[in-house]
This record gives sequence, structure tokens and C-alpha cells, in this order.
Amino acid sequence: MNRRHFIPGLSGILMAPLLPQNAFSMFTEKTYAHVPQNEMEFWPWVRSQFRTGSFINLNNGGVSPHALPVEEAFFNYHRLCNEMPTYTMWRTLEKKREEIRSKLAALANCVPEEIATNRNATESLVTIIMNLPLKKGDEVVLSTFDYPRMMNAWKVREQRDGIKLRWVDPETGNPDKETLKNRFTEKFNKKTRVVHLTHMINWTGRMIPAREIIQEAKPLGIISIVDAAHSFAHLPFSVSEMGCDYLGASLHKWLAAPFGNGLLYIHLKNLDKIQPFFPAETDMNHSIKKFEELGTRNNALEFAISDAIDFHNVIGTKRKYERLLYLRNYWVNEVTKHPKIRVITPLQKGESGVIGLVEIEGKQAEEIDSFLYEKYNIHCVGIKHHQVNGVRITPNVYTNESELDKLIEGLLTLADS
Repeated sequence: MNRRHFIPGLSGILMAPLLPQNAFSMFTEKTYAHVPQNEMEFWPWVRSQFRTGSFINLNNGGVSPHALPVEEAFFNYHRLCNEMPTYTMWRTLEKKREEIRSKLAALANCVPEEIATNRNATESLVTIIMNLPLKKGDEVVLSTFDYPRMMNAWKVREQRDGIKLRWVDPETGNPDKETLKNRFTEKFNKKTRVVHLTHMINWTGRMIPAREIIQEAKPLGIISIVDAAHSFAHLPFSVSEMGCDYLGASLHKWLAAPFGNGLLYIHLKNLDKIQPFFPAETDMNHSIKKFEELGTRNNALEFAISDAIDFHNVIGTKRKYERLLYLRNYWVNEVTKHPKIRVITPLQKGESGVIGLVEIEGKQAEEIDSFLYEKYNIHCVGIKHHQVNGVRITPNVYTNESELDKLIEGLLTLADS
């Protein structure tokens, strides 16, 4: 199939040309259980839709490449905007923003009026953290394994407003789901105003039981903020069922949208409680759109979110998650046979995803990182944070077994050295 035949239109793209004839009938729910391991048909096609260079990219958790149809859509939108910028961006294509909002809402399982687009999870979450009405003495429960930019924002509020931060350590002792939930909820008291939850920990891949924690926080009047940078379009979950007040995500990670795209979710009841950094018209106070009043921006990047969602939906959230788990388990099951290799990430289904944090006895994170890159052309990332000292491995849907075989060989070789 010639992917150059795939040309997106202004009203959205037709996904049928992306797939070989009868592809959907071959990969229905009936045959679903066999799909993650199927290297002969569907997944090689998925791989063909990505740029794969001379090295092996196992750091998709930082930023994922977007598929070629999404890249082409972005360039087409950019060329179109460049022909007559003010007319094309603000009159012709601006209506596409509502299509994107509706598609993101469908993916998140919420209503479109609760979704705004921006640049990344940091922008979404810091907007909430810095503008949430809190006073001196109010307490916030958060984690030592939250993303640094979010922790820094809370520390600024602590210094500026006199709030108190109560820290949870989610990694010590490799806790089970119930223990992890209790580590957060035991910090709750009459002064607790906010609980900040990183749904999937960036460093280790551990899932925080956000829904269960929020269920205990809500009757106490505690506001819930969820960092879903690594879980959105990765894990099959519903924002509405989670029950959080606020959520932020980066769309250039697991949705594989163009770089510099993010999502902000605010429950409808909270829209008038938070003001954006860039003030909007007063009549927009009850509208999620007030968070999109940023002036001139790279519209072509945002318009291609729609195409990234369409590509994601061809694979399907459930099938994608199963594939990612399969890839994680493929390398983990081999390397953990070695007595010097330990994987920090919990491996039970429902407690993690594709992210795997691996340590080698006697080796430093930077040593493992450098060895894999220099000897095996593998790009990953070294992680040193609190008691963690290893490398984070994050394949994606285009990764195949032969690449993971090299990872396995590299880790075993280094462990033996």
C-alpha cells in the first residue's frame, strides 16, 4: 500500500485507505486475544506507518514519534495555513477545533465542554496548581515521584501562600494497590484541600489507584488533580468514571500527536473556580474555551490532533494496551531470569503499562544507558530518583521483537560483565 495516497481533507480523514482490504474483519473482537503476538499482518503494517531510523528508540515515554499519516496531515495543514494565514486559520479551519474537542472527549469519556487543548501536561496542570484558590494552612497531598515541574509549582505555592505539602512515597517496599491507596488517604485530615495524583509514574511506570483514592477524597470535600501524561491513550480508562476534578495530559506521548500538544480537563462544576493565565472575555468565565485564549499559535499542530486520534482508533485503545503489555513482558520475562537484574515496575495487569524500569546490580543508571546506546544502538533514558537507579524502557506500537531481542542481549551482557 502506498501511504502517499493518504491525503487528509479539511473535514477529517478517511481511515479506510490506511488499511489493507479486510483488515478490520481480520482484527475484530472475536480474534482479539491473538492480536498482540501477531507479527505477520497487523503490527508490521503499523510499524510501516512510522519513521524508524538507524537506532532503536525505546524512549517513547519522553516524546513519541507520530505516524506518517499524521505527519503528512500536519504538513498539509501548515501549507494550507501558509497560503493565506489569517483567512485559513481563523475562518476556514477554526471550526476544526470543535471536531478535535469532541474526539478527545470521546476518547476520555467526558463531555466536549470539559476539554481544552494546549501545549502539554505541564501547561494544563500548572494552570490549575497556580490558580486554585488556596489559603495559608491549607494542605495538599502529593507524591515524591510526581513530575518535577508539578512538584516545583506546588513548592512555589507553599512559599507564596503558606500552604502545607504532605508528601507520599509510592515506591518504598513495592506496595500493592491497597497499600498504595492507604499511603495517600492516611494523609487526609480536616485541613486537606487537594490531592495531586500522577496516574502513571513517569519514573517507574507504576499506576496510582487514582479512582479509589478520589472516591475517599470526594466525601471529604478534597479537590482531586490527576496528571495523566503517561496514561492518556495508553491505558484504557474513563475520566468520568475516575471522578477527578481536574486532569492534564500530553498528547505527543501515547496518542502520538505532533509535538507540543496537550489536553486540559476541568469538570463542568469547576469551570468558574479557575481562571487562566491569559485572561479571556468575562462572558467566557463558564466556558472551557477561556483556557484557549492564547493569541496566535501553531494551528496546524493542533489540527493534526484529529488525525492522530483517527490513527489511534484504527488500532483501538484496548488492542493497543494489550500490544504494549505484550512488548513489555517480552523483554522483562527474559532479563529477570538473571540474578543481577531487577525490574522495579509492578508487572500485574492493571497496575502498569508498557513502561519498565530495570536495574542491574552494581551498575549505575548512566552506565546502563551509555552501554546500550554505544554497543547496541538503543536509545533509552537513565533514571536516578530517590532509591531508583536504572533505565526506563518504553517501546511503542511500532516496536518489534527483533529490537527487543537486542535489548535483552545488551542487558544480559552488561549484567555478566
